[in-house]
Amino acid sequence: MSSTHLPGGNQALLGCSATELESWAVAEGQPAFRGRQLHDWLYTKGARSFDAITVLPKSWRISLQQRGLTIGRLLEVNRAVAVDDTTKLLLATVDGETIESVGIPTQQRLTVCLSSQVGCPMACRFCASGKGGLQRSLATHEIVDQVLSLREAMDRRPSHVVFMGMGEPLLNIEAVLASIRCLNIDLGIAQRRITVSTVGVPHTLPQLAELAMKRLGRAQFTLAVSLHAPNQELRERLIPTACAYPFETLLQDCRHYLAVTGRRVTFEYILLGALNDQPQHAEELAERVRGFQSHVNLIAYNPIDDEGFQRPNPETIEAFRRVLEQRGVAVSLRASRGLDQNAACGQLRRQHAAIG
Repeated sequence: MSSTHLPGGNQALLGCSATELESWAVAEGQPAFRGRQLHDWLYTKGARSFDAITVLPKSWRISLQQRGLTIGRLLEVNRAVAVDDTTKLLLATVDGETIESVGIPTQQRLTVCLSSQVGCPMACRFCASGKGGLQRSLATHEIVDQVLSLREAMDRRPSHVVFMGMGEPLLNIEAVLASIRCLNIDLGIAQRRITVSTVGVPHTLPQLAELAMKRLGRAQFTLAVSLHAPNQELRERLIPTACAYPFETLLQDCRHYLAVTGRRVTFEYILLGALNDQPQHAEELAERVRGFQSHVNLIAYNPIDDEGFQRPNPETIEAFRRVLEQRGVAVSLRASRGLDQNAACGQLRRQHAAIG
């Protein structure tokens, strides 16, 4: 192991395990306990610079900085807090990009919604994140920092994590799985409280299942597949990239994922007024997802600029839910949060770019 670079050739400490930091400290000519000190300052104390870690020898801290190593923290450039205390952060990366992260509190929990990429290439019509396209994928430390930044901003320990922010997680599988390992082992967030959401990328679900078992030893996180339509034709209207991923092939890959991991699949379904929210849509959806372990999570649309989609009324939402339930489909309705602060992911970033 090089004494110049951290494990994996990284330049940021955040994302490294206690064992990796101990081994690296020894390779740097330091006692192993220095690695344990680093781990404590990274994940418990939330250090942002080497200068803040005063327990380390000053000469070593200076040397690390001179060699271009960093903690890996991002800079908060904007914050929006809704009346329900939902908190959205706009964070800046070292190369001048910005990403969004959201903290969604209740009395019992704090759920953190993470981004996995800067922008998104999937171009879903109802999503603000894809309007500007994809700039790049995030590194592990940039994903992990979002949890630490929201922990600081909200002065509360996150209990649940969802990869439902900017980007398509399955186009950044290695960093997403590495961040799940870090969140689980180093920050103590149980895998069962972590959800990875995907709109569907051909050939990646089998890869995710196999890599999760290899990298994590198990795959206890929840896989959430964004369907948003009960058939291929309507899905392609909402998700242009779906033309490369036939509906039945996607469902077959979901069944394969279940067989490999033993974990049921959640299907996310955004209800768009008068487009995909009618009883016949619910009946067709029930027919497609029955027959294997799954769960449907209904989401009422959060309006964004530049699109004319409408949020369905409560009666329509309830009727849709009731049809699924009557046909034996496990179903839940996600409560909308932060509506007064542009809850849809990507909007704060777009506003910031427009001002800039």
